Order: sequence, then C-alpha cells, then structure tokens
Amino acid sequence: MTERQRMQGRAADELLDIVDEQDRVVGQRPRGEVYARRLRHRSTSIRVRDATGRIFVHRRTPTKLIFPGMYDVVVGGVVGAGEDYDTAALREAEEELGVSGLPQPERRLKFLFETPEFSWFLQVYEVVCTLPVRPQPEEVEWWDFLPEEELERRLTGWQAQEEVVPDGLECHRRLTAR
Repeated sequence: MTERQRMQGRAADELLDIVDEQDRVVGQRPRGEVYARRLRHRSTSIRVRDATGRIFVHRRTPTKLIFPGMYDVVVGGVVGAGEDYDTAALREAEEELGVSGLPQPERRLKFLFETPEFSWFLQVYEVVCTLPVRPQPEEVEWWDFLPEEELERRLTGWQAQEEVVPDGLECHRRLTAR
C-alpha cells in the first residue's frame, strides 16, 4: 500500500454529519461514502492573512483525498460528526498552518457549494496569523504569503491550467466582492 492510499484510507474513514437543504443534521456517514455518494455535509474555509495583509496560498499534497496537488487560497476542511463550524475552523486552520494559539477565525459568509461530484455547506472565515507557520507536510506541499495583486496574477495562470481548488476559488471571489 502506498503512502497516498494510507492517507486517503484514514481520511475516508472519518465520520461526517450529513445535512439537509437547511443545513440540519439528518445522519452520519464515513467521508469516503459521503464523497462517493455525493451526500451533503459541512465544511469550513478560512482565508488567512499575515500581519501585513498578505494572503496564505498553498499547494495541496498529492495524497489529499480530493483536489490533490491543486493550489488553494484558503485553508480548512470538513466539519467532523458532532462538531460545530467554529470549532472545526479553528482546528483546521491550526492543523494546516502548523500553529497553536491562533485567534478564533471570524465568520464572513456561508453558501452551498455544489458540483456534479460534491455538495457541502461552506462556512467561510478570515483570520490574521502573526505566528510563524509550519504547514503540515501531509497537507501542504508548497506555501507562501502573497500580496493580493500577486495572488490575482498567479490565479490567472493556475485557473487556465485548472489547478485551483474550486471551492477555495469561490470563497476568494465572494470575499473579494464584499
């Protein structure tokens, strides 16, 4: 078994809440089944800025269960079974950034993200991280803090190659439009 298969197996076993069209919990299923059957669930996305306002950008590792090896402009992930959005947002941000003691991310917006393959409610946050980051090597292959103008320039090329995580890009668009 490869490292990717081991990582995906652990992620696929994680229990998630299944929700209805009003985001009310109606059941629980393992993540692998949730993705395979396109069951609606909950997720968080957090736009991270440093003290100077630059945005944290990273490339996901090839071992990620979904969107492997793609660039992302937010950190975050699924909300575990029985977990609330705020708790999940802080946990996911600290895990992916490799920090402890991050302030509670601030809620910005929420929307239903749907594609032919996926369906989840996405609670979007923002946080300023003044701590030295040490992203998880299992989650993050490359990272940097980019000024907004540089990020927009790079996004043009990444989008042309279809290398940007689609829900992260939608979060970025909606936050920028506010």
